[in-house]
Amino acid sequence: MNVHTPGDTATPILLRAREGSIAILTLNRPGPRNSLSEALLAALSQAFTDIAADKSVRAVVLTANGPAFCAGHDMKELTARRGDADGGRAYFRTIMTSCSAMMQQIVNLPQPVIAAVQGVATAAGCQLVASCDLAIASSAAKFATPGVDIGLFCSTPMVALSRNVSRKHAMEMLLTGEMVEAERAAEIGLVNRVVPAGEELAAAVALAKQIASKSSYTLKIGKQAFYKQAEMGLAKAYAYASEVMTENMMARDAEEGICAFIDKRNPTWEDR
Repeated sequence: MNVHTPGDTATPILLRAREGSIAILTLNRPGPRNSLSEALLAALSQAFTDIAADKSVRAVVLTANGPAFCAGHDMKELTARRGDADGGRAYFRTIMTSCSAMMQQIVNLPQPVIAAVQGVATAAGCQLVASCDLAIASSAAKFATPGVDIGLFCSTPMVALSRNVSRKHAMEMLLTGEMVEAERAAEIGLVNRVVPAGEELAAAVALAKQIASKSSYTLKIGKQAFYKQAEMGLAKAYAYASEVMTENMMARDAEEGICAFIDKRNPTWEDR
């Protein structure tokens, strides 16, 4: 199902496709550089809600059409609300809250999400990449949190960025607003790897298929545990992870996987 701009039946703003068990979501607002309008945020949120409930989807690839991956929030849309009685405060809060909720949907999704970044990803667009579990970047991709250049510090992008790269690298991006080339983004951990321009989507799908060959039950509990333990102190993280592994050991797929390893055969997953 493709999602259209309200009042426009000709131009879908979010494309949905399937390649086997892989769901592919494509941002499709190339004119405004795939900026996260209110409608696109809603479309992404609905797509992730649908995918979370679809057990036939084992991994997700998020990509975009046009020269830019995502330019962040739609500043024209936001600025238009300064004429509201409250100067736009309520609308701004609504947009920032809904954007933050959508980013958390990615983290909380049972399936792994891989960004295939073909172009520039700035501000909330950089946040979108950082929120994905993995990211493959084109050699032409660039990343920045340039809000500081227009008097609007990238505070919400900072949350995802600072959970992906070290503090000093995050602060440099946030304080300078400068573009980071794809290779440098890989060096600091913002993306997993860089591939030649035009090959990023195929590489992301290939990675998604590799991941999709695993037990979806195991991937679900592992992804959840990864993010949960990262917010804990060391002792609590180990205690929590020990309980997760104990429960995981009781799963049918763990029993099957271990037996298959001992028997030197391929496991047959039942995703439970």
